[in-house]
Order: sequence, then C-alpha cells, then structure tokens
Amino acid sequence: MKGLWGNRDFRLLWTGETTSMLGSMVASTALPLVAVVTLQASTLGVALLTAVAWLPWLLVGLPAGAWVDRLPKRPVMLTCNTVSMAVFASVPVAAAFGALTMPYLLVAALLGGVAKVFFTLAYRAYLPSLVGTDDLLAANTKLDGSESATQVAGPGLAGLLAQAFGPVSGVLADAVSFGISVLCVRAIRVRETVVPAPRTPLRSQIAEGLRFVLGDRYLRTLVMFGAVSNLALTGYSSIQIVFLSRTLGASPGLVGLVLSLAASGGVLGAALAGRMGARFGTARAFLLCEVFAAPMLLLGPLSSPRWGLVLSVLAVFGLCAGVVCSNVLTTTFRQQYCPPELYGRISSSASMVNYGTIPLAGVLGGVLGEAIGVRQTLWVAAVVLIAALPILAPFRKLRDFPVTAAGRPPRRLPQPM
Repeated sequence: MKGLWGNRDFRLLWTGETTSMLGSMVASTALPLVAVVTLQASTLGVALLTAVAWLPWLLVGLPAGAWVDRLPKRPVMLTCNTVSMAVFASVPVAAAFGALTMPYLLVAALLGGVAKVFFTLAYRAYLPSLVGTDDLLAANTKLDGSESATQVAGPGLAGLLAQAFGPVSGVLADAVSFGISVLCVRAIRVRETVVPAPRTPLRSQIAEGLRFVLGDRYLRTLVMFGAVSNLALTGYSSIQIVFLSRTLGASPGLVGLVLSLAASGGVLGAALAGRMGARFGTARAFLLCEVFAAPMLLLGPLSSPRWGLVLSVLAVFGLCAGVVCSNVLTTTFRQQYCPPELYGRISSSASMVNYGTIPLAGVLGGVLGEAIGVRQTLWVAAVVLIAALPILAPFRKLRDFPVTAAGRPPRRLPQPM
C-alpha cells in the first residue's frame, strides 16, 4: 500500500509546503539576526518583528476567513506565496543598496504576515479535498512532522548562512522557497468544490463563524487555551535569540545549532501523535501532551554559557514535542468536527483570538526584557504557560474528541481518485 505517498497531489502539496516552511524557519532566525547583528536593534525592536508578523490576524483575520470560504483555495494559496516571495526577495535587494533599515524590516514582516493569514486559512481548508477521511490524521501528521523537521534544519541553516554570507542571506533563501512552493501548488490537479457563497453581508457571515466557535464548549476551550498559551510561548520566543546571543554570548552559528536541536522535539511529537491517539484516545493524548510540555519551559531560564546551553535545548525540545503532537490531534479534530462550508470562518475566528495575543506577547516580551531583564522575562513566560493548563478542564472526562458538532451529521470527505 502506497498510502498518501501514492497520492500525486498530496505529494505536491507536501513538497511545496515543506519547502516554504523550511524557508520560513530560516527567515524566522535570519530576520532577528539581521536586526541584532546588522542593524544593532534593541531588545524591543527585535521583539516587534514577531509582533508585526502576527498582527494581521487581528487586522484582517475575520474577513479573511469569510473571503476564503467564498473562493477556490488553490488560487488563494498561489497568490499568497507569490506575494511572500516578492516581499522577502526585496530585503536582500534593499541591503545590497544600503537601504535596509529597521522600519523596512518591520514592513516586510507585516506584509509577509498578511499573506500568511490567507494562506494558512486556505491551506487547512484545502487539505480535506486531497485526502480521504481515513487519511486525514496521517496527512496532518506528515505535514506537521515535516514542519517540525524544518524547525530543526531551519535555524541551523540560518546560522550557517549568517556565518558564511551574512544574516540577510537567510531571508533570500526564504524568498526562493516560496517560489518553489508556487511551482508545486500550480501542478496540483484536484480542484475542490466551492460551496456557493450566501447572499448575505460579509459582517453576517463573519458573525456566523464567531457564533459557532463561542457556542461550542470544545472549540471555545481550545480558543481560550490557545490565546493564553500563545501569549506565554511568544513572549518566550520573541526574546530567545536575544537571550542566547547577548546574555549567554552564543555566536550566530551556535544560536542556530541550539534552536535546531531544540526544535527536533517537534519531529518526535509529530511521529507520536497517531500512536498516542490510538493508545490513550485523542482527547486524553492531547491533555497528556500539554501537561508534559508546559513545565519543560522552566528549564530555559536556568541556562548558562557553554554547556549550560543544554538546558535551553531540553526546554524547547520538550515543549516542541508536546505542542506539535497536540497540534496534530487538534487540527484533525477541527477538520472533522467543523462544517466544511463554515471552516474558513470558524478557523479565522479561532485564529484571530489565538494568534491575536501574539503581537501583544511580542511587545510585552520586549518591554519586560528591557524592564526586568531577559532571563526574568523567560521565567514569567514559563509560569504563565503552566497557569493556563486548568482551562482545558472540559476535556478531562473525554477519551476521544467528538466527531460531530451540534447534532450535525458526520462530515464526509471526498476520497482521492
């Protein structure tokens, strides 16, 4: 049995998305390194890069979900990747002409963030068109697993590029990766069926998605937990490079190595998602992942130079293992649970709240880092993440996630040809 690897269109989607994710992971390390090393930015300035990249979820997240529900997903994905390629290609060009400044870098991160909003909503809604119901968990496992693998390779590659050619070279690699993704998505043959858009105002369509999320106890719980946990996780990650580079004195190459080793936990988490769901039940496995991941972050602030960096690796390794395994399970849950005609709006409503705390966290991370110290801010982020765990109480009595929402019939997904 070839399984998903025998599905040509899934292979193309996986290849294109994995390539662009690798580029994005390189850029996620390269952009802060450009700010720290090339532009000598402050701790707040570096944290703002994270904030503006996620700000579009607050600015356009809700209408984006309604628009994506109305449109074929594949053209939306192509447009987003083309825009991202042009935006990030402009950064090394500006650097070559001596025109690269911190405001320019912030604008590039903002525009890339807008494209990411539309791409993410379209991409998750498009996946069920390519695979059958029985393959959906396996598809998410492969996609999240490859994303975790890029989180391992990306920072290390960014560090090597920064050492050899300067930090801005990593941003160029990101632009190239988006170009490859465009070619792969263009080659996909499957065209999904688009449910005709209701002739109602955009505001009413947005409200319908919000009502569905707020009225469902499980989706509402995931949104609340996601908002608080993202506040903690982004506050931590927004100043992590500053902590490694300035507080612990790590070189760009060593920073990349530490982040790569730490992110390898995500590969483990993705590989275990299916097994844990089958052994413990999907809801119980989700809770186990989160309860394991949160305390691991306490190891990070204990790090010290040289061999003390091992604690930073262990902290994020454990965190990534738990969070990625959890994300595979909850992504599959939403795709099976939510009505397909509302999926874009449900996803955007949840994401607006979940990701809406990320810009705030980026700013808070920078402000607290300068006010009380970078190490102390990492402690605060770890404690907030642990304090968020009781929010998940509604899932305690479940073995598996439900597959039907609000009395609706089970969702039937098309089988691939």
